[in-house]
Amino acid sequence: MAWSLAVLVVLAMIVVGVLLKQSSTAAVTFRTADQLAMIGVGLILGGAILVLARPYVRADAGGLVVRNLGGAKHIPWQVVRSVRFSGAAPWATLELEDDDALTLLAIQAVDGDLAAEATEALRRLLAQSRAG
Repeated sequence: MAWSLAVLVVLAMIVVGVLLKQSSTAAVTFRTADQLAMIGVGLILGGAILVLARPYVRADAGGLVVRNLGGAKHIPWQVVRSVRFSGAAPWATLELEDDDALTLLAIQAVDGDLAAEATEALRRLLAQSRAG
């Protein structure tokens, strides 16, 4: 879905950029640089859409793999103290044993019940890792 939206935005800005020169009025004249700038804005917006769609969390009995906006990071359950997701927080957070916190951008409050279910699943896996 993110790829489709990014491509749609880029294509729309390319069309706007190509047609921009034809909409010249007496007060404003669009040049080739303006057309290229519109296409550049489309590429930047398309890239931003893809970057914001990157976050994910994958969990199993061995730990979690978390990718926020940067690279993926493996977190073993042994270093996780708790999984927090309060009603006021926009994202779930891992509280780590070294008193650090890692935000899970893939689990967002706007996802409602899906976010609550994902958080509970992480809490169950954490409890299982401590029990066995």
